[in-house]
Amino acid sequence: MSAPTRILLADDHALVRRGVRLILDNEPDLVVVAEAGDGAEAIDQAGEHQPDLAILDIAMPRLTGLQAAREMIRRQPSLRVLLLTMYDNEQFFFEGLRVGASGYVLKSVADRDLVQACRAAMRDEPFLYPGAVTALVHDYLDRVARGESVPERTITVREEEVLKLVAEGHSSREIAELLFISVKTVERHRTNLLQKLGLRDRLGLARYAIRVGLIEP
Repeated sequence: MSAPTRILLADDHALVRRGVRLILDNEPDLVVVAEAGDGAEAIDQAGEHQPDLAILDIAMPRLTGLQAAREMIRRQPSLRVLLLTMYDNEQFFFEGLRVGASGYVLKSVADRDLVQACRAAMRDEPFLYPGAVTALVHDYLDRVARGESVPERTITVREEEVLKLVAEGHSSREIAELLFISVKTVERHRTNLLQKLGLRDRLGLARYAIRVGLIEP
């Protein structure tokens, strides 16, 4: 028999992690080797434990699951990633594809879909919860018919990281330390964000971050 798939599980709610772990622990070919409570911790745990598969909640403190996935895959290209979320959100799905995720699982049906998604990811097969497939295909075909493409990013990856931390209430110095950049660079990114998004202050940035799913209200 082959070795079980080694899994990193990241979610900022301990009860959710416990429930997901119960689902996975019942499967002989899956084993959770590490847990994390936010995206930054997930990156650290992935570096330490070198899992085969990471299951990441999208809405987490410090770094989102999407931001963490981007960095984890950059560091460990063979890592498979599944996104776990409460939100049936087209933008999250397409962004997940961009960063290299293998699948997108709704928490509401995790007991039904998660094990199947894990095994599909390890076979290098994409997984999307069944209820979304038809809607996404229709949406894509409608975009093509209108001459549109998949939505483009409004802001850069680094600006998104700064935006999330600003919206969470971190100071410029704290953000600089978390992202290993200078305070001056943080301020420049904040200014660029306000200009790009047509906003005036931190409150506006926080509202925008909630609207696009970077933080929870």
